[in-house]
Amino acid sequence: MPIDIKNLDLNLLKAFAALMAERNVTRAAARLSLTQPAVSSMLARLRDSLDDPLFIRAQRGIIPTPRALALALPVEKILADIDALLQPQAFTPATSEMTLTIASTDYALRAVIVPFLSHLRAQAPRLRIAVRPVDNQSLLAQLERGELDLAIVTPEVTPADLHARRLFDETYVCMLREDHPVAKSGNLTLETFCELDHVLVSYEGELFSGVTDQALAGLKKQRRVTLSVTSFLVLPEILRHSDQIAVVPRRLALNTHGLILMTPPLAIPGFTKLVAWHERTHSALAYRWLRTQLFDLFSSTSPPARY
Repeated sequence: MPIDIKNLDLNLLKAFAALMAERNVTRAAARLSLTQPAVSSMLARLRDSLDDPLFIRAQRGIIPTPRALALALPVEKILADIDALLQPQAFTPATSEMTLTIASTDYALRAVIVPFLSHLRAQAPRLRIAVRPVDNQSLLAQLERGELDLAIVTPEVTPADLHARRLFDETYVCMLREDHPVAKSGNLTLETFCELDHVLVSYEGELFSGVTDQALAGLKKQRRVTLSVTSFLVLPEILRHSDQIAVVPRRLALNTHGLILMTPPLAIPGFTKLVAWHERTHSALAYRWLRTQLFDLFSSTSPPARY
């Protein structure tokens, strides 16, 4: 009669392998950390399932039947395959060719991903990184479906269902060209700040007001925003060729040729950058390693915030 795999307990195969190895029911029971009656019961079930005695009592233990001998190697392979299947998947950074997909703003591309790429290059040279724009409305679904692996976002837009950890807290600075009249004077007062022409980075491309304007409103002051652009990446070029000024995140302004940084003449609230990920990749070795690399890179300014 054909055997229905649905009715075969895989633990019986372990008992069969132990009996083949020990050729003794008592020693097989000890090998499996079971009682002798329990192993005898399992052997009886195997005999019924396979319609063969499998093992015959002998003067010194038991001896396998021809059917048992024929099954020995296939059963050993099945158990080895199952054991390998249940082990954590190995991950070797030096040879991995996996692709990591990250959702990022222009700001995070410059402040987070560029240094992250440099950090990874020596340890995982064959790793590929794909960067996609952040879509706040679809973020959770994209991570859930595997379209994204990580997202560099702020706490305000991070869905509660995701894992998240803080990378760093960001502050704002004023950026202007090196030979700007204000740069030469070295004195940026609140009055001068409000009189200058400002460039504002707005993802919507239409707004002429941001967090700086909110801070000014609290002081009953107003600045003049004459240009709104949708990308941080074009901002340095605009400032190098004009007398305009911009309030920008400090990490974005570092190492910008031809431009200088000055402290704003008022308190402007900063923001926090998080790394967010889905439960889908939370325990996977490769993704855990990659997240650890990212956290280590920013560890001096990014204590854990939320898990």
